[in-house]
Amino acid sequence: MTETARPPLRRVAVLIPTYNERDTLPVVVRRVREEVPSVDVVVLDDNSPDGTGAVADELAAADPQVHVLHRAGKEGLGAAYLAGFRWALDAGYDAVVEMDADGSHRPEHLPSLLAAAEHADAVIGSRWIKGGSVVNWPLHRKALSVGGNLYVKVLLGMPVNDATAGFRVYRADALREMGLEDVASQGYCFQTDLTWRAVKAGLTVVEVPITFVEREVGTSKMSRDIMTESLRRITGWGVRHRARQVRELVDRREPRWQSL
Repeated sequence: MTETARPPLRRVAVLIPTYNERDTLPVVVRRVREEVPSVDVVVLDDNSPDGTGAVADELAAADPQVHVLHRAGKEGLGAAYLAGFRWALDAGYDAVVEMDADGSHRPEHLPSLLAAAEHADAVIGSRWIKGGSVVNWPLHRKALSVGGNLYVKVLLGMPVNDATAGFRVYRADALREMGLEDVASQGYCFQTDLTWRAVKAGLTVVEVPITFVEREVGTSKMSRDIMTESLRRITGWGVRHRARQVRELVDRREPRWQSL
């Protein structure tokens, strides 16, 4: 897909997965709508026991550009986003935005991400490029994130510095090309999975610097199980990728004997 082939982004859906975010959701939705009034907001609630779904319904009742997808239960970040992708594609949106409900992703960055998407297939709000930063993270967590992204970059050979970032824009056509039917990963691994699919599909992926602000209300959804899954899956992808490269190199160097 060339730059000249990319149509304008007239309809954009900002997907916000929620699980027990009743206190932060109204603030995030309001800020998104103030920053970019043209976008629609789609809340993907996994049947939050704290009543987040009801709060989302109230927001939707007061604003026709806010929609709610009620899901049966907590199935994880990846499953929520995949449901949101399907809904947005069926509804004819030109692009979707991935965005957290806890305030970590600042709506003030949304205009720059959407501007970059005018000339790209996927845009990542990056913490680990020049101009990007993280607020309120201890040193060990920064080291874990930087080290994890370096591991991904080296193992998979991707020219992306923040493959685990969760603040993103995808063009609808890019989602269709990436082949999402067999995506089963969650958490950080889900974001890496989508990045890897975009790169393998030959899509244009760009990074825009953002400031990531650690949540001040509620608790993080990151768990040891999600981190273990990420390490296992990414290592598997990397081993297969490098093995394929070795096979291709051997095939190219193997002598072709000609009979006399």
